[in-house]
Order: sequence, then structure tokens, then C-alpha cells
Amino acid sequence: MANEVRRPRVLVVGQGAREHAIVWKLTQSPSRPELYAAPGNPGMAAWAELLPIAQSDQSALIRFCHDKGIDLVVVGPEQPLAEGLADVLAAAGIPVFGPSRQAAQLEASKAFSKRVMEEAGVPTARHRTFSDVEEARAYVRAQGAPIVVKADGLAAGKGVVVAETVAEAEAALEEMLVGGRFGASGRRVVIEEFMKGVELSLMYFVDAHTAVPMLPARDFKRLLDGDRGPNTGGMGAFSPVPRVTQDVIDRVTREIVRPTLARLREMGVVYRGVLYAGLMLTDEGPKVVEFNCRFGDPETEVVLPLFAGDLFEVMWAVAHDRLDPAMVSWRQDAAVCVVMASAGYPASSETGVPIELPGALPEGVTVFHAGTRLGDGGRLETSGGRVLTVTAVAQDVPCAIDRAYTAVSSIHFSGAQYRRDIAHNWQS
Repeated sequence: MANEVRRPRVLVVGQGAREHAIVWKLTQSPSRPELYAAPGNPGMAAWAELLPIAQSDQSALIRFCHDKGIDLVVVGPEQPLAEGLADVLAAAGIPVFGPSRQAAQLEASKAFSKRVMEEAGVPTARHRTFSDVEEARAYVRAQGAPIVVKADGLAAGKGVVVAETVAEAEAALEEMLVGGRFGASGRRVVIEEFMKGVELSLMYFVDAHTAVPMLPARDFKRLLDGDRGPNTGGMGAFSPVPRVTQDVIDRVTREIVRPTLARLREMGVVYRGVLYAGLMLTDEGPKVVEFNCRFGDPETEVVLPLFAGDLFEVMWAVAHDRLDPAMVSWRQDAAVCVVMASAGYPASSETGVPIELPGALPEGVTVFHAGTRLGDGGRLETSGGRVLTVTAVAQDVPCAIDRAYTAVSSIHFSGAQYRRDIAHNWQS
């Protein structure tokens, strides 16, 4: 009897809904990879072995990869990428899907990102960088409102304040530069002009030579219906976005993504992984709001369910600079996701609250775990701000909306909060 070919072994680093979606999609690969997640979450346990290793513990991750013969590591969150996990994996001879520490500065430092865009001639908002609060206040008063204040470093999606008034902008400066709200990430701020237009998320698979766009998505960052309340990590998303034509995607690739990657190469930085372009579609054309160095969350939870290719094949190809656009194809459907968050989010989160999931979900619905854990007696309970992402796939956006909210109504935990208008503007 012939020996069976060893299945590839893949380690996914992270524990949120984004990583759950990546694990879920990798299970559909014809290569049938053996999956591990560090540290993972209870939702992944059906498909991946969960490891008690923190995503920040580089030495333990390297040890596990060598001991287990891991063939590919997929790094989900931005923090370990900014800390150089991809670099130490590569140095240890372990193939990795995710950019180097230098490349991850596109997200980890907004000032760095702006400098790269300026040098590459990429359209973005007018801006200035400050570390002195008095200078920043004077600039805000001179510019007027609305105006945007951003913590320079990583702030889990919460370091952006779209200030409607000068007073609101000054309060944000006080919080970041004086009060230390975001620690080291907020010791420097980028102040930007307020751009008018429609927001769009467009992610790319990127290797040393090639950038291939994914389906466009739109996410909802404000906590409350009608785009009110504080910014969050994201309360829901939908994909595709009907008004975003292939011409728009081609323009973003030509005017934004390729020049940015080319400028990085000139700086000696090769980008591999996912490049996320957060865009504003203005009257003058697409402009960059921000770059992220990884899959967006919650955009991943609507884009990957529509991916018709082999995610393992694509990730392996990216890690080895063999990405081919023919590997990337899409279903002719639509997806909508709704984030269910704990009481107090985003300022705080209630943990240890029991979660009740239904025995069966509507057709086309998947629940991705984010802030969950197993408590006493194996009871599923909350462990963070964003708790679950409920994703529905259907033939069009309105049907996906109905399916998603039908599923949301069948899930219960005390204090649950979610928006009731996700994808309401899908035609705009």
C-alpha cells in the first residue's frame, strides 16, 4: 500500500473572528491542511488544534514550528507583525504569510505611511504630524473642523477621531498627547483634512512581484446606527460593493497600490501578505484613508466566504513569491456580517457572560468567534469587546441582510449590542 502524502501543516497566529474565518476557509482547501491556532478560540476548535501560546511569544512559536514541522505560518493580527514575527520566522527558515516588521510600518506608523505615500505620489488626505500638544492645537484652530485626529501607532482600530468641532479635536489631542490614552501609540498624532466621499475597503494578495485585488467591501466603524457614536474596530461589513466597478479597482491598483509597493521596494522593503487599502471615493477619485498590513476585520468575514479559490494555495504562493492572478476567483454571491459586541464596548467589555447559540443556523450563515472562551463546565462565555461576527451569504445583499439578522436574533448573551443597519446603504 502506497504511503499517503503528508498533508501540509499550517499554523494560524491570532484569536479573533478574522483568524477564525481564515481557519474556516483553509479547511476547504483540496490540500486538506492540518491546522493549528495560537492561541485560537473555541470556534476554531472543530478544525484546528488550539495551542496555549500567546501571539507575542516568538520563541515559543518558533519552537512549536520546528517541533511540529510546520510548513506555513499565517499571521493574522497587526501587533505580532509590527513586532517582527514574520522576520524571525523567515530567519528560522519557516515560510510565512505576512509582511516584515519594516513593511508592517505602513500600519504601525501613520507618519511612516504618509511619508511613503507622499514619496510615491499616492493620493491621500492633506496632513501634518505632531508630538507637541500646543503646536497640534494651533494647527487644528487654524484648519477648523471637521478634522481627523489619528494616533500614530497601533490602537486596535480605536485611535481615530473624526472631530465635528474644534473642541472635539482638542479633546482628542489632550487624551492622546497629554493623557496617554493609547500609550506609546498616541505620543505622536497625525492630523488630517476631513475627506468627503464614500468609504471603501479593498484588500490585495501581495508577493514580491504581484498584487491581486480581492472583492471590495464596506465596513461600519461607528458603534451606533446611522454612523453615530465612537469609532470601533468595526461593527459589520458587506461585499461586494455594487457601485465599485472594475474600472475603480483598476484605478486603485494603478494609482495607489503599485506605486506604494514600488516605493517600498526602492527603500529595500519587499511586501508579502495582505495589503489592505482603506479608501475614500472622492469627487477627485480614490484617496487613501489608511493602509493596514493584514486582512481587515470584519471585512475578512465577508470577503473570504465569497472566495472561490484555494486559500492555502494562494498563501503558499505568496510566501514563496509565486502568486498568479489565475489563483484568485470569486463566487457570484453577496455576503453581510453583523458584529455582536459586549456591554460597554468599545470603552470596556464585560467578560464571563454566558453565550447561547442556536442548535442550527439559517442556510448560508456562519458564526465566527472573536471574544469568546470556555468557562466552568465548558460553558461558552464572553472574553472581549467584539464577541461574535455573524456572516450570511446569499444571492444578493438584501437576502444576505435578512439571513444575517435572522441568525443574530437567535443568539443571546446579556448586554449584547449590535447595529441594526449594517449594509443599509449597499446601493450607494
